[in-house]
Amino acid sequence: MCPGRSEDERCGAAGRQRSNGSWLFVSLLLCCLWGRASPQCPDSCHCSWDTATVLCADAGLRDVPEGIPPDTVTLHLERNYIRSIPESAFSHLVHLRALYLSHNRIDSLATGALRHLGPELRLLDLSHNQLRQANREEFGSTRAKTRLFHNPWHCDCPLQELMETLNLEPESVNGIVCESSVRGLGEGSRWEDPGAQGEHAGQPLVKLLDSGVNFCSLQRKTTDVAMLVTMFVWFFMVIVYVVYYVRQNQAETRRHLEYLKSLPSPRKTPTETDTLSTGF
Repeated sequence: MCPGRSEDERCGAAGRQRSNGSWLFVSLLLCCLWGRASPQCPDSCHCSWDTATVLCADAGLRDVPEGIPPDTVTLHLERNYIRSIPESAFSHLVHLRALYLSHNRIDSLATGALRHLGPELRLLDLSHNQLRQANREEFGSTRAKTRLFHNPWHCDCPLQELMETLNLEPESVNGIVCESSVRGLGEGSRWEDPGAQGEHAGQPLVKLLDSGVNFCSLQRKTTDVAMLVTMFVWFFMVIVYVVYYVRQNQAETRRHLEYLKSLPSPRKTPTETDTLSTGF
């Protein structure tokens, strides 16, 4: 009870304090729950939540950072020191539309490293890296506009098949240059220096393909010749073994015959001769 005016005022003040304390508690609780539910930005990165953009450029990263928010639409990882892309690096980024990986040191892609990128991907930038070889297994079925220029490509059949599958950016396609290429017939022995560049080194891959060069055909021909050489060597070794085996048997047979000839011939004993004479 609060009899008297002063008591009423004191009761009202106490009620207001309890009410303010309750609201403060609810506010703190909501902040904690929101902090737990809201996505976190990876270390060394800056996240713009209104545009779903994650900026990790020039961050000195050596690996793809963990904890990238799953609702990311644009991801900037350019100008770092990333060397490889593991298979599950972007598997949770189903809303990703642009992935920038240029100016890194990427020299290998895990099998299926980019296969998990969703169908919403529109731009994939892998330019200015150290990629030498790539195939369709690593890129999957992505239809994003792809930049692959300024990489030290080794032009071979898997790379040719990849080029025919990807949606390459027209403005930069001539920058995909063969630093080396698969060696075709007539280019020297297969045991020569494996670092030799080949006759197509320094030429844009797309122009080579447009001119009729077929690296898959060269590889198949080289493989066929290698198989023929292997079969010939195997057949020659079989013939040599058969000839050696026959000659060895002939030598053994001659030695056996000479041994039999050297044995004394059997002679009839006198008892056997007398028995035969008496019988007649």
